[in-house]
Amino acid sequence: MMSSSMKNLDPAFQGAGHKIGMEIWRIENFQPFPLPKYDYGKFYNGDSYIILQTSGGKGGSYLYDIHFWIGKDSSQDEAGTAAIKTVELDAALGGRAVQHRELQGHESDKFLSYFKPCIIPLEGGVASGFRTPEEEKFETRLYICRGKRIVRLKQVPFARSSLNHDDIFILDTEHKIYQFNGANSNIQERAKSLEVIQLLKEKYHEGKCEVAIIDDGKLAAESDSGEFWALFGGFAPLGKKSISEDDIIPEATPAQLYNINDGQLKLEESTLSKEMLKNNKCYLLDCGSEIFIWVGRATQLEDRKAASRAAEEFIINQSRPKMTRITQVIQGFETHSFKSNFESWPMGTVTASGEEGRGKVAALLKQQRVDMKGMTKGSPLNEEVPPLLEVGGKLEVWCINGSAKTPLPKEEIGKFCSGDCYIVLYTYHSGEKKEEYFLSSWLGKDSIQDDQIMSIQLANGMFTSLKGRPTLGRIIQGKEPPQFIALFQPMVVLKGGISSGYKMSIEEKNLNDDTYSSDGIALLQIFGTSFHDNKALQVDAVATSLNPSNFFVLQSGNSVFCWQGNSSSIEQQQWAIKVAEFLKPGATLKHAKEGTESSAFWFALGGKHSYTSKKVSQDIVRDPHLYSFSYNKGKFEVDEVFNFSQDDLLSEDILILDTHAEVFVWVGYSVHSEDKQNAFEFGQLTLKGLSPNVPLYKVTEGHEPSFFTTFFSWDTTKAMALGNSFQKRLSLLFGPAVHVSESRDKSGNLSDGGPTQRASALAALSSAFNHSSGSVQPIERSNYQNHSGPTQRASALAALSSAFNPSSVAKTTSPKSYRPSPGSQRAAAVAALSTVLTAEQNAGLSESSGSRISQTGSLDADFDESMKTEDDNLEMDDPLEISSKDVVSEAGSMSEDYDATQDSQVVEFGEGHIFSYESLKSKSSNPVTGINYKRREIYLSDEEFQTVFGMTKELFYQQPKWKQDLQKKNAYLF
Repeated sequence: MMSSSMKNLDPAFQGAGHKIGMEIWRIENFQPFPLPKYDYGKFYNGDSYIILQTSGGKGGSYLYDIHFWIGKDSSQDEAGTAAIKTVELDAALGGRAVQHRELQGHESDKFLSYFKPCIIPLEGGVASGFRTPEEEKFETRLYICRGKRIVRLKQVPFARSSLNHDDIFILDTEHKIYQFNGANSNIQERAKSLEVIQLLKEKYHEGKCEVAIIDDGKLAAESDSGEFWALFGGFAPLGKKSISEDDIIPEATPAQLYNINDGQLKLEESTLSKEMLKNNKCYLLDCGSEIFIWVGRATQLEDRKAASRAAEEFIINQSRPKMTRITQVIQGFETHSFKSNFESWPMGTVTASGEEGRGKVAALLKQQRVDMKGMTKGSPLNEEVPPLLEVGGKLEVWCINGSAKTPLPKEEIGKFCSGDCYIVLYTYHSGEKKEEYFLSSWLGKDSIQDDQIMSIQLANGMFTSLKGRPTLGRIIQGKEPPQFIALFQPMVVLKGGISSGYKMSIEEKNLNDDTYSSDGIALLQIFGTSFHDNKALQVDAVATSLNPSNFFVLQSGNSVFCWQGNSSSIEQQQWAIKVAEFLKPGATLKHAKEGTESSAFWFALGGKHSYTSKKVSQDIVRDPHLYSFSYNKGKFEVDEVFNFSQDDLLSEDILILDTHAEVFVWVGYSVHSEDKQNAFEFGQLTLKGLSPNVPLYKVTEGHEPSFFTTFFSWDTTKAMALGNSFQKRLSLLFGPAVHVSESRDKSGNLSDGGPTQRASALAALSSAFNHSSGSVQPIERSNYQNHSGPTQRASALAALSSAFNPSSVAKTTSPKSYRPSPGSQRAAAVAALSTVLTAEQNAGLSESSGSRISQTGSLDADFDESMKTEDDNLEMDDPLEISSKDVVSEAGSMSEDYDATQDSQVVEFGEGHIFSYESLKSKSSNPVTGINYKRREIYLSDEEFQTVFGMTKELFYQQPKWKQDLQKKNAYLF
């Protein structure tokens, strides 16, 4: 219906969509012009753009998503041009694309996922956009970063008033990039912001600038902090975060459908159903936070353009927020988020995505008041066997009977009864790691519910006893994955069961127990042609069970027949022989080719009868989807992670990987213990909307099996990184050059109490110990020796007491009501002051004895851990009383560098001092004293370190801590 208009399409779109990937056009003088590849990801707020994403579809076809991006300062005419040209581009692609309207600052997650870690918003428009990178003069910019997987980067005024305690900010200067972490900001957002810094570093600094991390209110003396605040005119307390339009999230409302006729809207009063949508018309579906335009396949190009304009006018006339999303779908290519608004949508309808399972999940979660966002189409992948578990491991199997599990003898491992449940444990070594475990429950299709529950409970107990390291699976008969089948050579599933519960259920139902007997008659069908799918299944012992596509093993008393179907393979024959030997060791095997069977063969099957020649269809393999779960305002929210990668596996999260053949629940290391225990329930909820019997696994961070990592471009270096998301990303991107120490509570979250108080305390300390300075500056290491005397210390103590004990001013708080939380402000303040006092004391020792003392201006990781441990047990009986004595004694219990005894002459050497290996060993005959005995290896020279450990220090500290400790023990340095 659109062919007459094709000749009028814009020449800029010639050849568009002919290959997988991205293409971008910018609207210039109301015409689209291709954007150079090196500018992809840069968007000027005065411009509008059209973005085409082409992906692979079925049978070599293409799937299209077209996004038109409108800058916040783009003119209404330019924005309208982008919308109209998007319709023309869709027409050039055959009218099959899904169209998305993207407003700056409110882009969809799917759009932003194309430009990971983020798009770079720039001031200006087409005129400034013409400049090449060589012509651009560097401009200092301040950005606010939001989002833990998809970053929404926004440029804000370069002023102190733009900063707050709740967000992450990036200050990009000509020679240095600063990341300012608000005290209340999210660890994961801090981690993602580091990727933005890396992008800016490569894009604008040729990868050669410095990077500094500034922690809001951190009680640390660092020159970077002083430089950062100097750029803002000096340190001063920050104000509260102001609510902007960007923080307002439009709410979804009950959907209403409008018929679009000549650009006019008419409300449809009936209950929404698919039958209301006519293929020669356009419709507007109003969902409140999102508006859909539905376009019939028989509509004209001009009607589609009119529908696009009508949607823009609808937002204005209804006084809807500017960020209201507009998505246009074509008949037959509807998204699941569109279809979920209709009461009836035939499940057999063929769509471009072919993923009705996604719609089922959405409907199920919607019934349970769970929001499913981002359900999108997928493309089929070539069917490939995932990597299997490493061979040579130890295999153990238990059968469930009542509340007990009975181990199977070695010769019986591989036999499963459909009426029973089993626990399978495979112990193996993966590379250089410690022992890894694959632990799963296998549930027979005829087993009773009590046995199934007991099997899962006992497996959970084993999972806990193995410290949560195994990959924990739940596998249903008939849906065994390749890595499970490959453990058994062969795997045979027989009828019946030995469980007392199963036998009792059979008696209650007055059914015959068709349990396999080595002396009776049994027919087994051979599936698969390789060791990863070589399963044998017992079927009814009648002729109608036969199929020409397979081999069958028929056992009749002491006779064993191997029946060969005319369409079967030689590989199946080999497995059939193996199965026969497994079931009846030493028996003589009689071959029976289809059409040449003996009378004894047919007699065992009850006579000769016709049988089907239909092949068993294979499940369609489709692309995997990754979902994140969150709990917001009393309900679960499920969001799809588009274009996912290993970097999206954040330590503080639980994620669902749905591959259609299997479902994985990935649990991050820093997830709360209670959530870890309930993680399996998330996966079970997902399974209810898909095929209910696919294998479900629980995978813990650091112990991912190969059949999970195959869905990612897996980097073992990333997998081995330690710490929370921010610490990992920091070390991976910037190495040891950038150091940040954080106080964390037991769950791994940042322990940031009152950012304003902490910042004030830092200013008070700086003022007390740098009284000669007119403005507040960070405490430099060299300053420690320049200040002594009780007056300054007393002033600092008084300032700390005021900052951290506000009740000392208005005595309204009960003395017993204050109990510091882990990583408390008081402990941090005490530790900071302890460092100052220690430096003064050590300075005196240095002057009198000539001893060399290593001074530190910030708390290292070891000290942070000891401070956290001690502070867990810290209790203040009277918050009004902080004395110098209290500080000294309390700091002495927390700091390894300080002895509370005034006359003590003990001096601990810091990193940088070198001692011989012989003097550092725990069994040394002449041991060195005054070192950090937990880290003896740091005092080795680089050459001796290489000799002792066989590697450099850098490689040593990239290893897991357990491996470091093991090597240190072997070298007597632990």
